[in-house]
Amino acid sequence: MRWTEEARIEIQKVPGFVRKMAIKAVEHEVKNRGQEEVNVDDVRRSREKYIKFAEKNSEDNGKTRIAMVRCETVAEVCPGIACFKAFNKRSQHFEQYDDNVEILGYFTCGGCPGRRVSRLVDTLLKYDLDVVHLSSCMVMEGDYPECPHKEEIKKCIESKGVKVVDGTHH
Repeated sequence: MRWTEEARIEIQKVPGFVRKMAIKAVEHEVKNRGQEEVNVDDVRRSREKYIKFAEKNSEDNGKTRIAMVRCETVAEVCPGIACFKAFNKRSQHFEQYDDNVEILGYFTCGGCPGRRVSRLVDTLLKYDLDVVHLSSCMVMEGDYPECPHKEEIKKCIESKGVKVVDGTHH
């Protein structure tokens, strides 16, 4: 598919880590309209439709942005309902937050020894991540096998300037 020079410049404004996906979305929209060339308006329309919601804006100032990381193994049997219920009700380890908070991410550690955590925290930092909660499955003893790498994971996150809270719903 051909791109105008203005469209190529406009697509560069999309964050690099989602740019390939954005290009595919733009080309899909253009193709569905029966066109063979992408212009700057096509890029702007697709950006508005698919990406704008994730971009920072002035309304986001002052919000606390959190993420939750959980055990890869436990994720096979747990969809995270209790973590989200605790957040939504501001109970347990989420009592400290008011309504000016949002969840930026919910992800698994990637398996021992937490190989995915560093990369995903780096991505979330681009969206002003403030706090990461280690899910209760990572910090509890008894109900789940205790995470043997939780201290390493915690240190990794804290080294990036992000506060870590042990626990979600227990």
